[in-house]
Amino acid sequence: MAVTRNMDPKKCPMPSQDPNVRNKNFNEVALGYTYEMAVNEARRCLHCPKKPCQSACPVQIDIPAFIERVANEDMEGAYKVLSASSALPAVCGRVCPQETQCEGKCVRGVKGEPVGIGRLERFVADWHREHNTETPAVPAQNGHKVAVIGAGPSGLTAAGDLAKLGYKVTIFEALHLAGGVLVYGIPEFRLPKAIVQKEIDGLKAMGVDIETNMVIGKVLTIDELFAMGYEAVYVASGAGLPNFMNIPGESLKGVYSANEYLTRINLMKAYKEDSKTPIKKSRKVAVVGGGNVAMDAARSAKRLGAEEVYIVYRRGMEELPARKEEVEHAQEEGIIFKTLTNPVEVLGDENGMVCGMKCVEMELGEPDASGRRRPIVKPNSEFVLDIDTMIMSIGTSPNPLIRSTTPGLETNKHGCIITNGEDGLTSREGVYAGGDAVTGAATVILAMGAGKNAAKAIDEYIKSKKSA
Repeated sequence: MAVTRNMDPKKCPMPSQDPNVRNKNFNEVALGYTYEMAVNEARRCLHCPKKPCQSACPVQIDIPAFIERVANEDMEGAYKVLSASSALPAVCGRVCPQETQCEGKCVRGVKGEPVGIGRLERFVADWHREHNTETPAVPAQNGHKVAVIGAGPSGLTAAGDLAKLGYKVTIFEALHLAGGVLVYGIPEFRLPKAIVQKEIDGLKAMGVDIETNMVIGKVLTIDELFAMGYEAVYVASGAGLPNFMNIPGESLKGVYSANEYLTRINLMKAYKEDSKTPIKKSRKVAVVGGGNVAMDAARSAKRLGAEEVYIVYRRGMEELPARKEEVEHAQEEGIIFKTLTNPVEVLGDENGMVCGMKCVEMELGEPDASGRRRPIVKPNSEFVLDIDTMIMSIGTSPNPLIRSTTPGLETNKHGCIITNGEDGLTSREGVYAGGDAVTGAATVILAMGAGKNAAKAIDEYIKSKKSA
């Protein structure tokens, strides 16, 4: 059915909570499109024959096809297109950096704003969740078993794709809940946990088994998994080991890694009065770092009642690696940005509690290997920031447990597993790896793309063994 195109140069705005209301609660900030908004935004798509948006999607969603179905008000048809490529569309629609991927290639963005692809993906996934009553069919089994280590986005994606091909898949998850960074890292106000659980329930309905509290390398080794009859193993254990600056005072009470801080809040509900793992009630908080995790930690601290929350970043606003939307939301919520600033010491009181942070001002010099201008200390610029809590958010690396218990598994100097490239094959036969365990901390959608590629490679590997 032909539809009238919407040639508005700007995308339909996303309704959201008022900043001065939302910075006091953990409810989702963005409220999502209405049905009418979604249809109207979908009609902005020009349906370019070369599909540049799809080429920039790590999981290769047929974006024009799903958007065309929204434009024609066929929401279930749109969901079928999405789910053919993505195991977690409701998640991706919320946390993917669309501005640097699919929307970054949208032709409508040349002379105006790109089509709101992420917002439409979110709408379609939510519409399906609210209206569909069918349970996924369990695919016919092919008699082969695959183990997946880690129930984060990469592991869940690989498990889903393998289950569709008939494999009996078991996911071994170290924590007590499945979801990985989706449940312990990303706050409720960006990604409601009920949505993550619904996606996981869909995988279970397809026959995927999820074993929680299973620390591979401690409870079982990869070699023991092979001995149990698993013909291939996909390592998607993430990068949960926090990095620190190694400056004086980092061991004081009141210094957290962003990983610990967010895990306590998101997974362990440490902000509740009866929590067994309570979190400090802070007055003034400094979050060191400029990525999405830093924004999540700062915005969470504000919601927990901190009067002042600072983002302390050694480069300028233009160099912040966080998504533009996350930075804007943080600014709207009252987060204070102290850019071109670097901590050199954490100060403590007589009780060993954080009472300040000694900093220096920075200026930008010539570009470094990353292409960003190198920060240089400005002479005689030292000052003290009055804080009682410091949160380090300068990156993470893979936990060494799996590499230290798996003979022959090659890793690089950062502890990341080395693979042969796109299909994720490691130095061990039958062992594949992907996501943050290979790349270091990266995006959800890139981890999902690695899971899809590995599932395809594992299928080909097992089939080749069968025919040999």
